[in-house]
Amino acid sequence: MKKWLVFILLLAAAAGYAHYKHWVDLQIAMLPREQLAAGAERPRFPGLGFGAGQGKKGPRRAPAIPVLAATAATRTVPVSVDAAGTIQALNMVAVRAQVEGRLLEVLFREGQDVKAGDVLARVDPRTYQAQYDQTVAKKAQGEAQLANARIDLERYERLAKTNFGSRQQADTQKAVVNRLIAQTRIDQALIDAAKTTLDYTSIRAPISGRTGFRSVDAGNVVRPGDANPIVTIAQIQPVAVTFNLPQQHLQALRDKIAKGDASVNAMQQGNGEPIAQGRVEVIDNLVDPATGTVRVKAQFENTGLRLWPGQFVSIRVFISEIADAIVVPSQAIQRGPDGPFVYLAGADNKARQTNVAITLQTEQIAVISKGVTAGQRIVTSGFGRLSDGAEITVTMREEDS
Repeated sequence: MKKWLVFILLLAAAAGYAHYKHWVDLQIAMLPREQLAAGAERPRFPGLGFGAGQGKKGPRRAPAIPVLAATAATRTVPVSVDAAGTIQALNMVAVRAQVEGRLLEVLFREGQDVKAGDVLARVDPRTYQAQYDQTVAKKAQGEAQLANARIDLERYERLAKTNFGSRQQADTQKAVVNRLIAQTRIDQALIDAAKTTLDYTSIRAPISGRTGFRSVDAGNVVRPGDANPIVTIAQIQPVAVTFNLPQQHLQALRDKIAKGDASVNAMQQGNGEPIAQGRVEVIDNLVDPATGTVRVKAQFENTGLRLWPGQFVSIRVFISEIADAIVVPSQAIQRGPDGPFVYLAGADNKARQTNVAITLQTEQIAVISKGVTAGQRIVTSGFGRLSDGAEITVTMREEDS
């Protein structure tokens, strides 16, 4: 039974093949004779070998490869170094009470911008007002005694001149006057001290800046030795940024500071766009031997308040410049066994592979010191099928068109 089944399948396959071959012969026979005589390529039918490799038509020409290109330009390129920085308030003050007493009122809001001298809170002043009044009254008492002593001195001196009184009595009265003058000065110093203490009951902002969270509410007793301040004020306009710079760039940065052109940018996290521009203010007086870096502090005006104390930020320091540099887009640089190279888009619309020497490369640009001249067209995209000598269709980038 199985033999008959195999025989029937083979017979059916042979019949199908014969029918397909007959159909192919009919298709070929229907072609015009003059077309066959002219050497036209015969139709191809897979599996039969008919028409494959026949005819006189040569290999088809590969289509041109579409690419984008940019023009190599000449310009001055700043040389920069990136570092991680920490933002610090230019000045920060913990505001504490300078006298002991009950806090009567708090006159600021959390997060408020205050000016130096603004009253932030008041401590009960009654005790200190009484002490001040007491010193003022004591001085007045001393001044009255001094006035009377001076009158007596004048009297004794007149009597001594006419020999109606002793010279010793006049000299003694003069000493009394001098003692009362000194006492009056002491009383004035006590008044000044009492006035200062009384003024401390009005707690004022020592600097201009922004207040933080309040840690003491009205009604509490405050003391100069309290662990927690009433509030902290941070000066954030301008703001400072500290970062570490490798020691090999130290001299170049010092030269920039000497020229007054030590600029620095704070960069946006992620896209690398600058968010603020500042200047280097100071370099630390020693290099850390453990890390080979030196601490640097820069200052930013921070007009848009985009920098906040305690925040980490990427810093770009400009340490030198390359004049008359040949600049191409960074994506034009390719790597091969012989080093970096670019594809030049020739006037004949063919790509030419050229080895280059790179002086500086960033995410956006590359500075070429050898291999490219200004004005040449450089391929920036479409490298997937590109090779040396390949035909290309060039489209200039928008900024170069």
